[in-house]
Amino acid sequence: MRMECRNEVGRAMIVLVCGSLVYYHCAYRNASLVSLISDVLIVLLCSLAILGMLFRQMNISVPVDPLEWQISQETANSIVAWLANTIGAAESVLRVAATGHDKRLFVKVVVSLYLLSALGRLVSGVTVAYAGLCLFCIHMLVENSQSINTSLSRFLGRRATAAQEDIAQEDMNSSY
Repeated sequence: MRMECRNEVGRAMIVLVCGSLVYYHCAYRNASLVSLISDVLIVLLCSLAILGMLFRQMNISVPVDPLEWQISQETANSIVAWLANTIGAAESVLRVAATGHDKRLFVKVVVSLYLLSALGRLVSGVTVAYAGLCLFCIHMLVENSQSINTSLSRFLGRRATAAQEDIAQEDMNSSY
């Protein structure tokens, strides 16, 4: 359980760092997401080329051949299915709201879209996305800190119980 908490905290920090880099690239450099993706691919390509030449120069065999990397058919199908389900669910909610059968859903959708529109006029979309990412990472860290505190209190509770048992054992030995 402790290792899982460390993994989740590490994931949250990695997501936060990557999100900060994307935010910097898109917001402060005024670059598009396509520009970011192409920059990342250029850096990866150059890094792999330099490593390949270095390995060849040092007569070290390359451990993994990038040409053999492939995504499995099952993984591709699951990604497409997830995307289709997400788009289908959003379309379904909007269709029900647009027909007017569910007045409460209609009001929720209209209010949400109006708030998003107002927020979009005040702040750039990249800033909103980055703020959402930061809130998500904080949520992950708080969730994991609670589980870390729970496991730590269990551990400390066991140590305190063991110490009390040791003291009781010493008292019994000294009374003999």
